[in-house]
Amino acid sequence: MRGRLTMLWTGISLVISVVRLGAAEPQLSKDGQAVSSVEVGRGLDGAPMVLIPAGPFTMGSHEGLPNERPEHIVTLDAYYIDRYEVTLGFYRKFLESGKQASPPTWDDEAATTVGDRPAIGMRWESAAAYCRWAGKRLPTEAEWEKAARGTDGRRYPWGDMQPFVDIANYNRGMWVSEAITLVAVTSGLEGMSVRHGLKEGGRSPFGVSHMAGNVAEWVADWYERDYYQKSPGRNPLGPTTGEKRVLRGGSWADVPSALRVTARFSAEPDFEDRTIGFRCAMDMPK
Repeated sequence: MRGRLTMLWTGISLVISVVRLGAAEPQLSKDGQAVSSVEVGRGLDGAPMVLIPAGPFTMGSHEGLPNERPEHIVTLDAYYIDRYEVTLGFYRKFLESGKQASPPTWDDEAATTVGDRPAIGMRWESAAAYCRWAGKRLPTEAEWEKAARGTDGRRYPWGDMQPFVDIANYNRGMWVSEAITLVAVTSGLEGMSVRHGLKEGGRSPFGVSHMAGNVAEWVADWYERDYYQKSPGRNPLGPTTGEKRVLRGGSWADVPSALRVTARFSAEPDFEDRTIGFRCAMDMPK
C-alpha cells in the first residue's frame, strides 16, 4: 500500500428468502478443497454470497513479511461471504437511506453510470455500518483469507502463478476514474483457460471474485504486527484493541506482491482512499 497505509434497501425481516444456485453444499475434493461453490442471495442488500464450509486452512506464510509469520492452522465455523466487493450501486442505496454521509471521493454520476464498480473511499466505520445495514458484518481477517486462499496453501486466489492484467486489476499507477481504473466486480471470470490454463479466471477456490487487486478491503480486525504468534487456533477475532484496522487483498494501485492472499496491511480507521473498498460476511444460521 502507499502513503499512510502500512500495509436494504429496507426489508421486512433480517434475512430474506434464500435463493440457491447450485448444490446444497459445496462439492469438495478429497483434501477438502472446494471445487464448486454455493451462491446464496442473503442479507437485506440482496448481494450474492458464497458459503464457506467449516474446517481448517493454512493461514499466513513462512515466506512472507514478518507480520505474515508464522504459518499456522486455523479452524473456522461455516460462514457466508459476499461473492463480490460492495458496488457503487449498492452503496448508493445505503447512502440514500441516510445512515451515513458520503465519502469525500463519492461520485454520484459514477454510481449511476458504472454502478457495477466497487465502492471506494469509505472509512472503516462506514464499511462496518453498511454491513450492519445489510444485516451482515465485516469478515474477520481469518475469514477473508480462507475465502481467498482455500485450503491448499496457495499464494494467490487462482494459485501460485504471478498475476496478469486479465486476471487481476493491479499496478495501474495514478487514479483516473471509476469507469477506467476500477473494473466491474463481475469481470475477469471468463476466457482465462486458453491463455493461462485457469478454468475459473481470477476467482478463489470457493468462487469469490476480486480478492486480489481492484480495491483493497477493510476487514473487522484490529491490526497487530505479531498477532499470529499468539492467535487462537479457532475462529480468531484479532486483538481486542488497536490503533489501525486490517486491510487485505491489495488494490488497482499495488504491485503483485501486495496481491498475495497472506499479505497484511493496515490503516487508521478514519483513513479514506480511492484504493479502499470492502465486502461483507454473515454467520451461518444456528
